This record gives sequence, C-alpha cells and structure tokens, in this order.
Amino acid sequence: MSATKQQTLFHPAKSILTVSQLTGLLRTSIESQFADLWLEGEVSNLRMPGSGHVYCTLKDEFSQIRAVLFRSSAVRLKFSLQEGMCIIVRGRLTVYEPRGEYQIVLDSVEPKGIGALQLAFEQLKARLAGEGLFDEAKKTPLPPYPSRVGIVTSPTGAAIRDMLSVLQRRWPTLQIIIVPVPVQGEGAAQHIANAVALLNEEDRVDVIIVGRGGGSLEDLWSFNEEVLVRAIAASRVPVVSAVGHETDVTLTDFAADRRAATPSAAAETVVPVLAEVVDRLRVLTVRTTQTMSRLCVFEQRRLETQIGRLAQVRFRIRHEWQRTLEIADHLRTLTCNRLAESRDSVRQRQRELAGLNPAFLVTRSLSLLSFLAQRLERQMMVLGDGRRRRMAAMAAQLTHLSPLAILGRGYSILSRVRDGTILRRATDAELEEEIIARLSQGQLRCTVKRVLPDPLM
Repeated sequence: MSATKQQTLFHPAKSILTVSQLTGLLRTSIESQFADLWLEGEVSNLRMPGSGHVYCTLKDEFSQIRAVLFRSSAVRLKFSLQEGMCIIVRGRLTVYEPRGEYQIVLDSVEPKGIGALQLAFEQLKARLAGEGLFDEAKKTPLPPYPSRVGIVTSPTGAAIRDMLSVLQRRWPTLQIIIVPVPVQGEGAAQHIANAVALLNEEDRVDVIIVGRGGGSLEDLWSFNEEVLVRAIAASRVPVVSAVGHETDVTLTDFAADRRAATPSAAAETVVPVLAEVVDRLRVLTVRTTQTMSRLCVFEQRRLETQIGRLAQVRFRIRHEWQRTLEIADHLRTLTCNRLAESRDSVRQRQRELAGLNPAFLVTRSLSLLSFLAQRLERQMMVLGDGRRRRMAAMAAQLTHLSPLAILGRGYSILSRVRDGTILRRATDAELEEEIIARLSQGQLRCTVKRVLPDPLM
C-alpha cells in the first residue's frame, strides 16, 4: 500500500491540528463554559512583580489551579493578599496558550469568613500602629478656650448643621472656618487630607474637627485610608475625629488627638459653654474678692503687729548703739595703750639689734682676725724652728745608724748573684760561686776561690 493511501486511511487531512490550534479550541471551549464562576481556595506561591499584576496558586486538600489578578483589578483590592489566606474569588477560566496551562483570571477577591473591607481595616491598623502613629504619647491636648475652630466635612450634610448649631450656642464669639470636602467616594480621603494640611498652614485655627454623619463601612471608608490617617497624625494642630455614630470606628479615631462619638459631641468637646464660663468667672470673682478682703484684713493686723515689734526693735537698737559706743571708746583706749607698749618694745628691739648689727660684728671680727693672724705667724715660726732642730737631730741619728755610713768606714755587704741572699758567714759561700760585694761607692762581682776560717776562732 502506498504512503499516500496509508495517510488517507489513518490520518485524514481534516482531522490534523497543530498544538496552537488545539490549545485555542480548548481555550474557546473552557472560556464559554466557565465564563463566570466562584471559587474557594488557599493562597500559595504568591508573587507580586513590578508590573502590578498578582500571581498565585489556589489550592485545597487535593488539587490546585493557577490564578492571576491583573493590575486593573488589583488596585481596587482593599486588603493585602497573604500566603495561606483562604479567599473566595470570582473570575473566568481560561487557558494560557504559551504553556498550555489552564488558569483562572480573577475579577474580585474576598477573604473567607471576614469582609474584605474589615480585613483591610485590620491590616492597615496593625501596620500603622506598628509605626507608632497611634501612640498616646504623641497626642496633643485640646486648647481649653479656642478662638478659631476649623471644620473639615461635607457642606451639605447634617453633620455640619449639627456642629454649627452646637458651636454657636455654646460659644457665640467663636470664629469658624469651614473647609468643604467630599466625605465618601474615590479621592475623598486625599481631599480631606489636603484640607487638614491647609488648616495647619500659618496656625490658622486652634483646633480641627474632621467628621461626617453615619453610614455603612463602605460609606465611611475614606476615613480608613492611609493618606488621611497619616495627615491627621502629622497635624501640628489638635484634631478631633467625629465620624459616624458612637458604634462606628475608623482609623482616624486612633490617629486623632481626641475621638468624639458624633459630630455634635465633637463640637461639645472643643468648646465649653460660654454662659457656664461666665457664671464660673462670676463665682470666681466673688470668691477672689472675699479672699482678697480676708487677706487684706489679715495683712493689716500682721502689719500692726510688725509695727509694734518694730518699736521694740528701735528701743533695742538705741540700747545696743549706746553699748556699741562704750565698747568702741574702750577699744580705742586699749588700742592706744597697746600701741604705746608696742613702740617701747620696738625701740628696745632696735637697740638690741644695733648690737647685733652685721657691720659691727664684721669690723670687730676683722680686728680679732688680724691679731690672731699675727699670733699664728709667730707661733708658726716658733714651731718651725723646733721642727727643724728635731729633724736635724733625727737625720744625724739616721746617718749614724745607716748601713751606708758603716760601708763608708770600709765595710761591704756580700750577696749571692743567683738569688741575692746576703752572706753572713764565710761558710755560707760555695767554691767558684759568684757573689756581689756592695761598697760605699759601687759594687764588685767576685768568684769564691777559697773559704778561710775565722782567724779569731
């Protein structure tokens, strides 16, 4: 069978598809059947690249599917997706043709078990609290008697009418600056933040009220947006948050310096009642007058007592003055006497010092020195003559006792040549031994030829 016929039998030309064609057919079929579906799953493999798209995997106990939330939908997401979060999504199933994988394109995402706005509220609250924006230590106390109040709210709502009524009733002289802003909808939070910053310029007001009437969480959401919370936290002017009813809680309540349950309560918080202040001032004036009167009476009596004591002090001063004069006279007399005694003592010391004058002592010592020098010279001459006579006698005696004197009378001294030993007996010499004979003048070197006996023996 030919190859062409075999191809016709087993692979009809109309049934052959490319991979791209098959993927396209599957995509069309899946998108038509699953154009709008709800899905529940757990977030995993979450990725948020710089493009703004969000990629993740939705899974349950047995299966998983890829999901993508494009940027146009991601920017509307009120809360932040996190790994492990259980969510309910709405979207359409499609096929990603380059890889032949099916995935779900998300249009909306809600957390399971809690509303998206409530979750976004809790997430933002935790993050801003971690930055310290809600710390009580950063709160600024409200001024007790403000002269200018700024109100940031809608100009058409009931909240502004209630606040104006309360403020004008309680403090008629108050200056009120109203900055009209939208309080809900897209961009409302930025408008309110700009109004707060405007009232902070050049200290235009003493306190700011930011608020609106009640509504749903969606209606009040502008007061939960980060831009407004940061603007209120950064305000130098104290801010009162008055959003909704008493049960409504927004993040501006935590960032503001004071939270009011309602806009009317905020107006009551920032200003006192003028009539009550006037009554209190009247009562304080009466109390001050009575207190001052009592103080005046007390001080007058105290002054009279001090005057009486002053008279006694004057009498005592006179007495002490007289006593001081007497003591001064006595001291003057003692001083004069002591000075006279001191003068006499000084004169006596001068006389004594005159005898001890170094010049006098030197002159006397020089005279004594001259006398002693002459005496010493005479004594030295006498001692010198005696010493010379004694030395002459001793020299004569030494000359008489000197061996040289004996040699001069014809005697000699014999000694061996080899060791210089002096010979005292003839028998001490040996035959043919060389000896030295020392005479009165010079020496003789002799050889012993014969030893003779002593002729006297």
